[in-house]
Amino acid sequence: MSGNDRRIRVGILGASGYAGAELARLLVPHPNVEIVLLTADRKAGQHVGEVFPHLAGRGLPYLMSLSEVEWSGLEIDIVFCALPHGTTQDIVAGLLHETGHGLVDELVVEEQKDLVSSIKSGVKVIDLSADFRIENLDTYAEWYGQPHRAPNLQTEAVYGLSEFAREEIRSSRLVACPGCYPTVSLLPLLPLLEAGQVDPHDIIIDAKSGVTGAGRALKENMLFAEVGEGIHAYGIAHHRHGPEIEQELSHAAGEDITVNFTPHLIPMNRGILATVYVRLANGAAAGDLRETLERRYADEPFVGVVPDGVAPATRHVRGSNHCLIGVFADRIAGRAIIVSVLDNLVKGAAGQAVQNMNLVCGLPETTGLEQVPLFP
Repeated sequence: MSGNDRRIRVGILGASGYAGAELARLLVPHPNVEIVLLTADRKAGQHVGEVFPHLAGRGLPYLMSLSEVEWSGLEIDIVFCALPHGTTQDIVAGLLHETGHGLVDELVVEEQKDLVSSIKSGVKVIDLSADFRIENLDTYAEWYGQPHRAPNLQTEAVYGLSEFAREEIRSSRLVACPGCYPTVSLLPLLPLLEAGQVDPHDIIIDAKSGVTGAGRALKENMLFAEVGEGIHAYGIAHHRHGPEIEQELSHAAGEDITVNFTPHLIPMNRGILATVYVRLANGAAAGDLRETLERRYADEPFVGVVPDGVAPATRHVRGSNHCLIGVFADRIAGRAIIVSVLDNLVKGAAGQAVQNMNLVCGLPETTGLEQVPLFP
């Protein structure tokens, strides 16, 4: 599955959601990929072009229910899981032939036995849900309201922030793609914490997302009249991405830290902007933060630092796999303000998943992801 000698056969589980559709959009022109499976329980039996007209005429398979998939004889290399949180662990355990560990063992034996016995060995999983992001099982249970059903796999999963885990991703069979809010927050903060230039105990993340971040399921509070012409905070002090952000920042800081994270919903389709407020440490100035980020991302294809005095905007990255970062000195002495932007459906979800697939499969990391941002 390395090199360019043959096409990589992939399946997308949960293809009728926004992230699943974005995966299909990115993978259709990918020169090394053939999409052989699309599942979508609510849209089962329909052609993908009926659900997403922009994907019509691309030779894609019909959508089918996950329970109807004939795994026997299905040659597949990569499975993307774009399923709701809490539903992925059982499926992944079956795909990876993982049994003998508590709750999931019973399910694998009873419900996934056909999948376990028939799926080809060597399949790799790229998971877009939160099911394998949180390392501490008690933390997962607290924030997601259920015990983790595949604890052995959780210890094996690689947290797939591509720019910080390349080697681990390349050798992994299970990559847990970060959430959109964590990605936009971690990319600017991790290098600064590693360099000791910001106080790890005084970080405020004020983030704003487009409505696609809430998923495609019908919800009253996502109706146009409920969302348009306004902005509102949600998940105040208890959003599930908080512990994910803290987990990775704690690794970088070398100690347990807690951040102040508040998300907001903006009446736009896609995009995330995070304004991060930090206290400077160890004599650093805002210019030093900029230099650290410029050095860290100088050779990165998808992360860039904008010129001094420029504020990045979501329209600068729309439709692309890019994250742009700006650094500003605060008028309050000893503090700095960082602005980070990305497209929540691309770098915050499907694009990062494809980036990780490229790493797993030994392909150039940018393959299929070199789209220029859309403007206007």
